[in-house]
Amino acid sequence: MSAPFLVAKGIAKRFGALTALSGVDLDIRSGEVLALLGDNGAGKSTFIKILAGAHPQTEGELKIEGRPVAFSSPKDAAAAGIATIFQELALSENLSIAENVFLGRELKRSVLGVPFLKRKEMRDRVDALLTELDAHISDPEAPVGSLSGGQRQAVAICRALNLNARLVIMDEPTAALAVAETRKVLSLTRRLAARGCAVVLISHNIADVFEVADRMVVFRRGRKVAERVKSATNPEEIVSLITGAHPDVRALEKT
Repeated sequence: MSAPFLVAKGIAKRFGALTALSGVDLDIRSGEVLALLGDNGAGKSTFIKILAGAHPQTEGELKIEGRPVAFSSPKDAAAAGIATIFQELALSENLSIAENVFLGRELKRSVLGVPFLKRKEMRDRVDALLTELDAHISDPEAPVGSLSGGQRQAVAICRALNLNARLVIMDEPTAALAVAETRKVLSLTRRLAARGCAVVLISHNIADVFEVADRMVVFRRGRKVAERVKSATNPEEIVSLITGAHPDVRALEKT
C-alpha cells in the first residue's frame, strides 16, 4: 500500500472551554473514498475545516506526503492541493459553467497591453473535464442557474479539479437530491477516486456511503471511535458505532 497523501496526528481543537476535537489520528489516501461518519456535533465539520484551512488546530500535526504543513487560511489549503465542496456549493447562478470553473483564475492574453479572456481555451478545458467525469452536460456556456442539483455538483467538482486538487472533501453532496441525481453524484465521487484523487465524503446516508466508500471512520463526541474497511463491516455495525451502542464505543467512552 502506498504512503498516505495526508496524515493527521493527534489533532485537537478547542474553542475556549469547549473541546470540539480530541486526539484524532487519521490517514487519507490517494485513489480512495474515505467516509467520515457521526451524528451532528460529533466533530466531523470541525475536522474538515481544519483540513480546509478554515480553523487552525489547537494541537497535533498535519503532514502532506510526509512534509509538515500549517494552514492559516483556505488559500493555504488550496495551494497544498485540498479543495472542499460544501453543501451550499457557492456557485454563481448567473455565470456560465466555464466562468464558474475559472472564477478568479481566468485565462487571459494581452493585446497591446489590454487583457482579453481566452474564452475558447477555458471552454475546451471545461468540456474535457465534463467529458472525463461523464457529467452529461453538453454546453460549458450554459448558465449554472439552469442546471439540476447533480449537474451543479459536477461543476463544483470540475472547479476543484481545475485547481489541481489532490484531496477533495465533499460535504453532504447528495443532500436534497432525487434518486437519479444522487446516483450521478455517487458516480462522480467514484470517478474522482479513479483518477487518483483522495476523496473525503461526509454523509448521513449510510446506503450512499456503502455504495462508494472504501473505508469508513466514525467520530463521536469529538473523538475518532472507529475505523472500518467496507469489506469488514455492515450498515448495522456502522449505525451502532455512530449511536454509541457498539461495545467498542461503550468501552472507549469509559476511559
